[in-house]
Amino acid sequence: MTALVRDYRAGDAEAVVALLYANAPYRVMTPRGLHTQVVDSPARQHYRLLVAEDGHGRIAGYVRAALFADTSDPGLSFTSLVVDEGDRGNGVGSALLAAAEEHLAAVGAHTVYAWAFDDPAAHGFAARHGYHRGRSANYLRLDLAESGPLPEPPALPSGVRLRPAAEWADDLPALHEADQECFVGEPGDVTPDAITFQDWRTTIWDRPDFDQQLSTVAVVDGAVAGLLLVETDDRGRYWSSGTAVHPAHRGRGLARAAKAHSLHLARARGLHEAYTSNDGGNAPMLAVNRWLGYQPSATEWRYIRELTDRA
Repeated sequence: MTALVRDYRAGDAEAVVALLYANAPYRVMTPRGLHTQVVDSPARQHYRLLVAEDGHGRIAGYVRAALFADTSDPGLSFTSLVVDEGDRGNGVGSALLAAAEEHLAAVGAHTVYAWAFDDPAAHGFAARHGYHRGRSANYLRLDLAESGPLPEPPALPSGVRLRPAAEWADDLPALHEADQECFVGEPGDVTPDAITFQDWRTTIWDRPDFDQQLSTVAVVDGAVAGLLLVETDDRGRYWSSGTAVHPAHRGRGLARAAKAHSLHLARARGLHEAYTSNDGGNAPMLAVNRWLGYQPSATEWRYIRELTDRA
């Protein structure tokens, strides 16, 4: 198939999200959230969304490409490629990936990180395009319907309170600072060690999909000791996008308590599905999610390429 690769337009949001849900149903996104991500991303990211149109104007695939906004190495970048199952093997993915890599190289990226579905065709595609395999990510699903398994929140240690993130709306710099302290040492390829307050606000707090009521803050003696970041869509789905506890308070069950508390609130609101993902090496968080009742949904693999080797 001959595909036209072009930049995202505002009217593409519905089709792009529909394509994502059809091919990766364990992801959570809204058209409004996608649009905001494209048009309001931090300038340092050079964020770009490219789509591939078939001859009838249908979007057959898309790729997101940007520099990371939260690391001190300005040359680290990512791509996120999705091609509709029926259009794979026709050159759509290759055309999108080439355009994404060209953009990233032009804005100073030296390394690109991508995720691939856990199937032989995706692994072969990545290898043919010069990527080598890295870490895995486990996607998990929890049935939030009343009949689904969900343990009661455990008793909180003395001095601990769980509060909605919305209560920090007038003190966001404090929440940003706590975010930086809590996520230190989280398993992954890219160290989140350098995100400015404004970029943090743009990429997390101000995103339309960010749920300030279900996102939960663990407070110990008046100080933020842990964070659970949650996004929701308009289809009754819940996405746990990040959970972290300050190093001084790890091992006390704060993550387990915050996640159980938030999930019960989500169920009471009428949400019916919860999704999360974990780095394959994050055994403590995988154990927490198993205790909550999450079940395996999918696996993706990180693939990495040094852009300096492009012909």
